[in-house]
Amino acid sequence: MEKNKLIDKNILKKLIEESDNIVFFGGAGVSTASNIPDFRSPTGLYNEKSEFNYPPEYLLSHSFFVENPRAFTKYYKTKLIYKDAKPNACHFSLTKLEKMGKLKAIITQNIDSLHQKAGSKNVIEIHGNLRDYYCISCGKTYSEDEILKTDDLNICECGGIIRPDIVLYEEGLDMDKFSKAINYISNCDLFIVGGTSLAVYPAAGLLRYYNGNKLVILNMEKTPMDELADFIYYGDISKIMEDII
Repeated sequence: MEKNKLIDKNILKKLIEESDNIVFFGGAGVSTASNIPDFRSPTGLYNEKSEFNYPPEYLLSHSFFVENPRAFTKYYKTKLIYKDAKPNACHFSLTKLEKMGKLKAIITQNIDSLHQKAGSKNVIEIHGNLRDYYCISCGKTYSEDEILKTDDLNICECGGIIRPDIVLYEEGLDMDKFSKAINYISNCDLFIVGGTSLAVYPAAGLLRYYNGNKLVILNMEKTPMDELADFIYYGDISKIMEDII
């Protein structure tokens, strides 16, 4: 990596001040300051032992949902839902940038809805969310409050199984959302990518649609996409965003 890619918060602040067409793309690291564990760190979900004796990739797969919907439901309700989580400084900073007219879109891999809880309006959730639920048989929709009345499997009035509107392993992304994300990225001036390992495809491939020369990666550690960045900052994204916005 070229040393001149590394920047301090003053350069990042200047880049933001000079741009009125910013797009932000974030991952699990955006929500760790809200006490939601990430996935791939040593203390993350993917390295946590569980009673199910399967890797999280399988527990959150379409196959496991079909084969054992009750165990799947128990897993996502106990491991993915954090009812008491509140937006942190990064979420609120992005909301402020949106209200200023600078930030045009937030593209997130997260399913926790914290961007919306912070007040952001244009949020593209490429992996879905845990607010919305639907019956796989009749398509009837349900709210989070309805679903969390029980820890057990939720059954629709038609007898079908109710599942969260999230993208599981082995399932394809919503291409309308993905195309929308590509459009924002390819037309933005400043592209900020933060709190993501950039190890999950096709989401990580979104960086290649950026056409400008102000791609900033903010992360706690190096990513496989650092070579594409024009600017890099290593550190806590909630702290850096709070400092500069």
